[in-house]
Amino acid sequence: MNSNHLSSSPFTHNNQNVRKVMLQVQIAAFPALLTHIYLFGFGIVVQWMLAVATMLVVEYVMLRLRGRPIMPFMTDMSALITITGLVFCIPPEAPWWIIVSGSAFALIFGKHLYGGLGYNPFNPAMLGYAFLLISFPIQMTQWTLPVSLSGHVLTFWESVHYIFTGQIPGLSIDALTGATPLNEVRTGLSQGKTLIDSLSSEATNNLFGLTSWGWVNVAFMVGGVWMMITRTISWQFPVGFLGTLALMSFVFNQIDPTIYPPVSFTLLSGGTMLAAFFIITDPVTASTTPRGKLIYACGIGVLVYVIRNWGAFPDGIAFAILLMNIAVPLIDQYTQPRVFGHKR
Repeated sequence: MNSNHLSSSPFTHNNQNVRKVMLQVQIAAFPALLTHIYLFGFGIVVQWMLAVATMLVVEYVMLRLRGRPIMPFMTDMSALITITGLVFCIPPEAPWWIIVSGSAFALIFGKHLYGGLGYNPFNPAMLGYAFLLISFPIQMTQWTLPVSLSGHVLTFWESVHYIFTGQIPGLSIDALTGATPLNEVRTGLSQGKTLIDSLSSEATNNLFGLTSWGWVNVAFMVGGVWMMITRTISWQFPVGFLGTLALMSFVFNQIDPTIYPPVSFTLLSGGTMLAAFFIITDPVTASTTPRGKLIYACGIGVLVYVIRNWGAFPDGIAFAILLMNIAVPLIDQYTQPRVFGHKR
């Protein structure tokens, strides 16, 4: 008697599941979290704790309303990745209701109302981020300055006090907050200044070295490269996005270097590396074909550069990703690989 066990196809498995992939992404973001804490203080830790508390409440309520089992969906870590991506996008000392409302909006309108994980057409984290940018522009543009500029690192309890009360006894918060390099460039250029004159002293060094925001981007890149090596994400996403962004930055910088920043500034400012390795790689809302992934990533790169330089927002990552999410079905339709043995 044949001892071989017969089973239905498919016969090939890659030993991956949703929880394992999400855990790998969470681990890959850890270097950026530590770098962020070292350079900007503990505000991001407080925001992450608030986001996790919001996530647990929203996930439980929505799963009960949808009649779904609680534990399997709450422990797949997909919601945790959503709120982690959102936390990195908001100012560390933003009021507590910013992250609470943003996390709730991302999970409810970006995930559950479409039927849950696997059915959402838009990236939930970027949907929540776009909601916050449009609804609360003032709170979303006042970032905690790095210690190299402010000379003071907020402790955990100082961050807690400011996030919940809006003040810190004995400290002037105006000396600890300011605009990001991308905001500085936009404001300065709108006032007729040159690129160099529009940047702060730390941001000017980014033309040749790294700002604090640059170091955070490098930390994201380190985690992202690890995910590429372990094949957690596809190489087409970061290569297409960063390559397109770098090419456009190089071309326009050569045309007029007094207005358009160089490649180093473009790639190491804002949420560039976060988007390249952690956001646009979302397997649900991104393209699924090999060529489609590259087209999708390149399209986001073009839109980010256009919005940053000529749009209404200093960093157009959220809107670029959401716009390309709309185009994913069309991209996949025209980039399907030929079926083996099928003649076109």
